[in-house]
Amino acid sequence: MKPQLRHIANLWTLMNHPAPSTEWTLSEKLDAIQAAGFDGVCWAPSAELHTGCHQRGLIFVGGMASGDASAFPILLHDLHRWGAHHVNVQLAADDTLTPEALDLTLALDTLAEPLGLLPAIESHRGTCTETPEKTYALADAYQQKTGRLLRISWDFSHFAVVKHLATSHFAARLMLRPELIQHAQQFHFRPFNGHHVQIPITDGRGSLTQEFHDWLPFAQALLECWLSGNSSTDREIFICPELGPVEGGYALSTFPNPWEDARIVRLEVEELWSRL
Repeated sequence: MKPQLRHIANLWTLMNHPAPSTEWTLSEKLDAIQAAGFDGVCWAPSAELHTGCHQRGLIFVGGMASGDASAFPILLHDLHRWGAHHVNVQLAADDTLTPEALDLTLALDTLAEPLGLLPAIESHRGTCTETPEKTYALADAYQQKTGRLLRISWDFSHFAVVKHLATSHFAARLMLRPELIQHAQQFHFRPFNGHHVQIPITDGRGSLTQEFHDWLPFAQALLECWLSGNSSTDREIFICPELGPVEGGYALSTFPNPWEDARIVRLEVEELWSRL
């Protein structure tokens, strides 16, 4: 047995691509994702996306964002109906306290288990996990209540910016809970630094940026941590270079095309994985 890396593209990266007036259709986007060597797609569920993924043999990682427990049954039903197994969850709001976040997480688990879904709570701005402290508080409360580790979809960029971390401190400050990292299967590999949740990957002249070179050691350390707990298993790790467009507030107007940069990240992560 050996673990498997699955490269996942987010449709957000292809928003308004190649330009708002000539944005690709969903079919064109899925063709490009497949041609670039990605194994799957992350997005909200739909019949059209389900059909497109099935036709191309692409994995569908579902996405949902809610803090309303009464909406969970419909959201989860749609995710199951349209082919999800793993689900990326942006849960509740920034002012949601840990007890409420725990109740919501337990409700998700209860509803998702009979459907065969594996929801993972994303560490994300504007949610109940927007800081390391809130995330670890939820994970600790969940473990105390259930005896299990919390499934997390890790996006470390938000934590790095909250703490304004120097690149050299990433591994020491962001990988405080290796057991939660090793338990996870979803990771957003959007390169970042301590002041920007997204950095340019290429410089417009065909070379990698210094900022990306500075981020790569953290990516390697993260993969090493995960593999140290999963090397003798057949678990899958789903890695998404979730670069956002200018319209999403992540990229700046001077950045290279996010889709083209995401393709480069996939290649670099594949090389790291192969070496490790």
